[in-house]
Amino acid sequence: MNKTGKVFLVGAGPGDPDLLTIKAVKAIAQADVILIDDLVNSDVLQHAAPAARVVHVGKRGGCQSTPQVFIEKMMLAEARAGQCVVRLKGGDPFIFGRGGEERQHLMGQGIEVEVVNGISSGLAAPASLGIPLTHRDWSQGAIFVTGHGKSADTNPDWAALAKTGLTLVIYMGVAHCRAIQDELIAGGLSSKTPVAVVQYATRASQSQLITCLGQLADDLATSGLGSPSVIVIGEVVRCADQMTGLANGCVNAA
Repeated sequence: MNKTGKVFLVGAGPGDPDLLTIKAVKAIAQADVILIDDLVNSDVLQHAAPAARVVHVGKRGGCQSTPQVFIEKMMLAEARAGQCVVRLKGGDPFIFGRGGEERQHLMGQGIEVEVVNGISSGLAAPASLGIPLTHRDWSQGAIFVTGHGKSADTNPDWAALAKTGLTLVIYMGVAHCRAIQDELIAGGLSSKTPVAVVQYATRASQSQLITCLGQLADDLATSGLGSPSVIVIGEVVRCADQMTGLANGCVNAA
C-alpha cells in the first residue's frame, strides 16, 4: 500500500522565471504531479522532472476557470495515491491565491501540506517601475486589497481605505476601476493622487500606465491595458521612473 503523499502550495512569482525562489525550484523538481495555474509562466516547468505529469488548471478572474472543487479533489486523490503534488500558483499562494482554502481542505483530510511563498505581483509590479510601497515622506504602510469581494456584501470599504493615507495595491481591479475611482474620491482621496497600473509585471510583455485617480478609468479604457493588472494608488507613485509632470498636476505619462 502506498504511503500518503504530500502537497506543496508553491508561489511561482509574478512572471519572470528568474524570480522563483530556490525552495520553489526544489519543490517543482521533486513533483510527480504539477497543477499549474493559467497565469504562471510555463518557463518555470524547465525545473520539473521529465516524468512529472503537468495538469493545466486555468484560474483567471473573469474567464472560464477550472472549478476549485475539482482542483481540490484532484490534489487529494493524487496525494492519497502517494504522489508528491505541486500546486503551482502565480505570485504567492497566500495572497489572493486561495492557498488558505486549499491548505485547510487538504489538512482536514489528513494530507501534509507545505506552503512555499512566492513574490506577489503586488510587490513586483510597482518595483518594476521604481515605485516603493512605503516611503518615509509619503506612506507609512501599504494595503493589499482585492478590487471586488466574493459578493456585494464583502466588497472593500473604499471610503474607509481612502482615509488611511496608506498606499493601496489593488488586485483584480480593472473591471471595477471606475467604481473604485469614484468611491475613493467620494471618501476624500484627492483626484490628483498618482496612480500606476501594471499589466503582466516582470514579463517581456509588461506594459504600464501612469496617471492620477481622477483620470484612472478614462485613461485605462484608452490604454489597451486589461487583466491581469495591479493598480497602485498613492503618493509613492511619484517615485516612478516614467513619472513626468504629476508633481504639478495630473499628467498621463504612460
